[in-house]
Amino acid sequence: MQKFTTFTSIAVPLERANVDTDAIIPKQFLKSIKRSGFGVNLFDEWRYLDHGEIGMDNSKRPLNTDFILNKPKYKDAQILLTRENFGCGSSREHAPWALKDYGFRVIIAPSFADIFYNNCFKNGILPIMQDNDVMNELFAFDNKITINIETQTIFTNNKYTFNIDNERKRRLINGLDDIDLTLQYTEEIKNFEKSYFKAYPWLCNNAVI
Repeated sequence: MQKFTTFTSIAVPLERANVDTDAIIPKQFLKSIKRSGFGVNLFDEWRYLDHGEIGMDNSKRPLNTDFILNKPKYKDAQILLTRENFGCGSSREHAPWALKDYGFRVIIAPSFADIFYNNCFKNGILPIMQDNDVMNELFAFDNKITINIETQTIFTNNKYTFNIDNERKRRLINGLDDIDLTLQYTEEIKNFEKSYFKAYPWLCNNAVI
């Protein structure tokens, strides 16, 4: 997983509450279990004027020029501002995959759906919760925002702090997902397997050790 560093970026102001995972990545695009390739269909029903299906050439689809993500100003943005209960609905992990594949590394909102919130950390996205007063100030700020995970601060013309669990912070800074964490114990796992199958040899007929 990519290490999380300090990010400075324009923030996309998605002025919507209760954005569910089907809006983030519609159900017809969930046929793949790869983590890449979903970014072009992020917010598909809002970004395009036609109905999207997997395998379409998105470069030839008619864009909804009124949708915020299609504004040239927000090209290559890495920070998303939105409203309460972001990521509600089904528990599909494809939602953070699509956001990450598009380029978002930080999402700031007053609240998140629990499963989506947890899935963000597992996929290298930092979800930050701020109260509505701070969110209103961030939405009104028309310039680049800097996020520093080490100091847990958001910088605009003002400075705001945010909370994050220490272990989740460590994993993001070091780019560690669940697989990376397991691989840190490769030798211990191999040694356990050897001793276990030595004690119970009838279990190792088809085992690779």
